[in-house]
Amino acid sequence: MSISEALNLSKDDIRLVKIFKALGNPARLAILKHLAGCQSCMCGEIVADMPLAQSTVSQHLKVLREAGLIVGEVNGPAICYCIDTRNLAWLKQKISEIRW
Repeated sequence: MSISEALNLSKDDIRLVKIFKALGNPARLAILKHLAGCQSCMCGEIVADMPLAQSTVSQHLKVLREAGLIVGEVNGPAICYCIDTRNLAWLKQKISEIRW
């Protein structure tokens, strides 16, 4: 039995955990904030604005994409990234439902 099953977490709860885990890294939060400031951005543009290696930025982008926070569209030899506004709206809604 997985911990999610033992804790009786719903699919939405598991999705939230994945998003929170992705946002728990300062570099990923910085990348998300960077993408929030533009319509879309190529990986190279993100690398230029971060004190991180290209391979590190690519790995963080992968985690953000897998968490559903960003989407990437192939544009020639590069990938253009932007925030997944639909999933961000879902996240905002779920956070507002949490009983603090």
